[in-house]
Amino acid sequence: MGGRLARVFRTFNVESRARREISKEKPTPAPRHPTSRLDALADHPEIQKEIYRKDDRLLTLLKDVYVESRDPPVRVKDGGGEHLPCKQEEKRLTKLGHLGDLDVKKVPKGKISIVEALTLLNNHKLHPQIWTAEKIAAEYSLELQEVKSLLEFFIPFAVQEFPKDTKKAIKPT
Repeated sequence: MGGRLARVFRTFNVESRARREISKEKPTPAPRHPTSRLDALADHPEIQKEIYRKDDRLLTLLKDVYVESRDPPVRVKDGGGEHLPCKQEEKRLTKLGHLGDLDVKKVPKGKISIVEALTLLNNHKLHPQIWTAEKIAAEYSLELQEVKSLLEFFIPFAVQEFPKDTKKAIKPT
């Protein structure tokens, strides 16, 4: 119904509205800006003669000018190490992993995998006398200062279970 109503208003009195728009007086356009002064110069022949006249004094000065240009010497870029293979990092096999094929097999020396990080943090938490910072650094090929920082600032999550109260808060009477 809405489409039909809109069409009725659109087509209502179309001819008279069109005649009214056509019969309106058109606004006068704004004056155009003079685009170039060449038209004004074409009207004055003395200016044209001055433009095309050769000045002998300027020509002799121009002939005295001698420009010699040379390209700077091309420097060959020394791409010494760009395409050479980079030094291979020493890698070590990881200690643990329960995901099988998805586990990281080799880790660069000086780094550990997430599984190893969680394991060593947990081992240190459970047995701090056995798993000292020195032993962990030797075992996982890490620097001693980094291991000390790791043990100081990263603490593995601890699951704490609270005993459930079997007593009801409100006793039935």
